[in-house]
Amino acid sequence: MSRLGYLAKRFAMAIPVVWLGTTITWFIIFMGPIDPAARLLSEGQMRNPAAYQAAQVQLGLNQPPLQHYLDWMVNLLTFDLGQTWVLYEGSNVNALILDFLPRTLWLGLWSVLIAVMIGVPLGFYAGLRSNTLSDYIASFSGIVWRAMPNFWLAIMLLAVLSLSPTLPWIHFELQPLAVSIESVQFEWELLAVPIDAISGSPDLSRLGSVEGFLAATKKVLPAALVLGSASMGNEMRIGRMAMLEVRNAEYIDFAKAKGVSDRVLVWKHIFRNALVPLIPIITSEAFLLIGGSVLVETVFGINGIGQLFYEAATSGELPLVGTLMYIFILMTVGINLVQDVLYTIIDPRVGLEGS
Repeated sequence: MSRLGYLAKRFAMAIPVVWLGTTITWFIIFMGPIDPAARLLSEGQMRNPAAYQAAQVQLGLNQPPLQHYLDWMVNLLTFDLGQTWVLYEGSNVNALILDFLPRTLWLGLWSVLIAVMIGVPLGFYAGLRSNTLSDYIASFSGIVWRAMPNFWLAIMLLAVLSLSPTLPWIHFELQPLAVSIESVQFEWELLAVPIDAISGSPDLSRLGSVEGFLAATKKVLPAALVLGSASMGNEMRIGRMAMLEVRNAEYIDFAKAKGVSDRVLVWKHIFRNALVPLIPIITSEAFLLIGGSVLVETVFGINGIGQLFYEAATSGELPLVGTLMYIFILMTVGINLVQDVLYTIIDPRVGLEGS
């Protein structure tokens, strides 16, 4: 099978995954114990049968379940996503997603880059120098970094940056069970440090200029560091194990016996083959970034698709929750397809079996 045929097969297999995910989402939201129409109405409107009936008609819940399911699926496939009821009342959902999604993608891009550019090199470095002091320090650091919860790291990072925005010194004053968003907000106001200096949404409209690119990157880096922290430690650990496994392979000993230089041995044989087991690790961590963006964007005040999902869920706008779930499913399946493409680039044997 050629590489193109392999990728076409993987794309075809992704279609039923998207269908199953959206079907489960529809069943939970519209056939579950919570009435979507009731959640969209205020207490006063709930006493008005006409308002409740209008909400059901607007959502299509007055139709038979099968007809409603088919209409909902067609709307998703054609990206006819309707309008919002509670959040940004009357706004077009397509326009909201186009406005919020780029910030999430920008955050996810830097989260993956930070994790890959730091975790993978440190893991390979530790693997090349196994059982040395450098190996022990790198391995211990990876375990500690992996063990820190993202929500705790986010609060601590906000506290440090708000108390020391230029980092000439670092000051903590921990109080039992008193570290919260409200306390951090209070510290910002007390020290007259602008909140926008260390959190908030990046301005992506000026990415074409150097100043705009640096400003948007600086705004998102603290959140990206938190979001990629768990991935960084995991990739460091897996990278070290992959490097050790490749180093001890027989073909590496054979290449040494042929007189291959250390530089060629590392970059052409060891490094490339050690990347193969890291591909699913990196992409699987990218799946976690999608869910983690809901927490991180909320804490750092980034108006991305994750924060929009959180606001829709807490405000009870279940139809918008279902639409955003469809977007998350597409992103997850897309990342999986990118993984398959990277496999064919790094390992030429992928897709050639059976040919």
